[in-house]
Order: sequence, then C-alpha cells, then structure tokens
Amino acid sequence: QVQLVESGGGLVQAGGSLRLSCAASGRTFAAHTVGWFRQAPGKEREFVTGITWSAGTTLYADSVKGRFTISRDRAENAVYLQMNSLKPEDTADYYCATAGGLYSSASSYTYWGQGTQVTVAS
Repeated sequence: QVQLVESGGGLVQAGGSLRLSCAASGRTFAAHTVGWFRQAPGKEREFVTGITWSAGTTLYADSVKGRFTISRDRAENAVYLQMNSLKPEDTADYYCATAGGLYSSASSYTYWGQGTQVTVAS
C-alpha cells in the first residue's frame, strides 16, 4: 500500500552537508509519523529523527541535535533530512519509515524505504 522512495545519499567530506529525501507513493503521509533511522556496518539500527505529519512535532536523537533538521513538504508529500556538519561517524545506511506515533523504537515503524547510503570521509 505504502511505498517509500529515498534519495540524496552519497559521499561527502567531513564538515559538509547533505540532504536526504523520502517521498511516499500510493498513500499519503497524512496519517503517519515519518522517521529516519540509520545503520552503520556491524552496528545496530539507530533512531535519528522523526516528525508528525499533522502537527510537525519533531524528535531528535542526541547524537544529531543541532546538526540535522527534519522537515516536511505537504504539497510534495515528502520528508527531508538536512544534515550539516557531518562527521565520519554519521556514515551509515539511512532509512525512512512510518509509524502511528512519534516513537524512537524501530519496532514501532511499519513501512520502510530501501535505504540510501551516506558516506562521510575524513
């Protein structure tokens, strides 16, 4: 029913910026919270940030506060992750996902995108 399409991953130097996009097809984000997760090789999946579609309430992991910003575009039915001041430890596969509430647990999210690779070089 819900298909999530991600884009924007790539290679960036430490201190640089990157913007990831997550768009829904088939079904709108209107009834969902949209979150971003990341998983580095050999590590567990980590919550990055999330936003409620209706009110725009946001939640950030401590590791990205002040550097990453999540936003939504109602007209385009898309969610964006603006990543600034990137660090090598931000290197990971990044996934967008939807949930029924603003949760930080991956198990609470129902639909997932395929992921996009982000590599931050030192």
